Amino acid sequence: MKRKSLLGEFAKEGDFRLILFSSFTANCQGHDVQTPCTTPRCSNLQFPTCDTLGYSYAMSNSISELERQMSSFQQDFRRVHREISKVIVGYSDIINDILMAILGKGHVLLEGVPGLGKTKLVQTLSDALHLRSARIQFTPDLMPADIVGTNVVQENEAGDKFLDFQPGPIFANIILADEINRATPKTQSALLEAMQEKTVTVGKQTYKLELPFVVLATLNPLELEATYPLPEAQLDRFFIKLKMEFPPIDDIHTILDRTTYLEEPVVERVWDAEKILQLREVALAVPISDEVQDYAIRIVMATQPTTGLAHEQTKKFLRYGASPRGAQALTIGGKVRALLNGRSEVAYEDIRHVVLPALRHRIILNFEGEAERIDPDTILKAIIDWVPEKR
Repeated sequence: MKRKSLLGEFAKEGDFRLILFSSFTANCQGHDVQTPCTTPRCSNLQFPTCDTLGYSYAMSNSISELERQMSSFQQDFRRVHREISKVIVGYSDIINDILMAILGKGHVLLEGVPGLGKTKLVQTLSDALHLRSARIQFTPDLMPADIVGTNVVQENEAGDKFLDFQPGPIFANIILADEINRATPKTQSALLEAMQEKTVTVGKQTYKLELPFVVLATLNPLELEATYPLPEAQLDRFFIKLKMEFPPIDDIHTILDRTTYLEEPVVERVWDAEKILQLREVALAVPISDEVQDYAIRIVMATQPTTGLAHEQTKKFLRYGASPRGAQALTIGGKVRALLNGRSEVAYEDIRHVVLPALRHRIILNFEGEAERIDPDTILKAIIDWVPEKR
């Protein structure tokens, strides 16, 4: 289906379809749907003909259905945000972006100094979403089998030996990969298949992971000893990278008030796996026009130093730019932001909102950029200001 109109268009083949939240589909075949139809009744549209009156009726009903689903999506999103905010203080935008990544079938990279509550945020998230979670503490001696599991020799009652697969901690819905850059690249690569294909291969056997599957990895930017930079291929598999800044004084007061007494806030479980999958369908059904999608593509192309659309800072400070996965992240993140802002299609500002978290880990500095300690966010902000909305 095409992305042209807000609510939909007549299809060339004679099927009437709504682009957003497809709720009605006519069965009439072999004629132009804009002319009266002799078919006794269109089973899904439930009115006598496919003429202009029926079309207007369908559009009216689809608009009300659209508004209902948008309102329900916003209420569900705000409810889980409130529950997480009972425990996590001050990081409202971080919570929104993590939920956006979960609904966009993505993974999150969290960067921040120790003590800011990165691990607590992930634990609270799994409680509020009613999902199985597992924590993997990455260390230099961690092996891939410690993550995905391994085959163990067992013996039955008859004395026959057989191999039995013992699943590792990766077989959960939410994985906290704590200090992921402390493990060797060999161990880090154990997550690649799981993050992309949602499967795990051990020996000759491939196992499917339960959906939704989300990896929330943390990075400590202070310590460089005994750490291994993440490979570019793995960085690209993270939907967004978020930076947790030090909280202001008022938020620290609130943190102390909530955590230095006998009772701590309790989070209610408001979502579950089925609910998340339903909300994903709603979010991914949001249409995006060709113009807005072209805008997202041109932003990504502006990060590529070898293209004609490259920004001057890109040519000077970057070795590689964002991949097509970056454009996917911009589009999907824009869809979720559009729903949260009450829009039924993606706007330019929705794309701009996602640029920093979606692309900051996908651009690689060259030697000059490293020598001058250029912040990737600085380049991305310049690109946002430089790329026009329309060609």
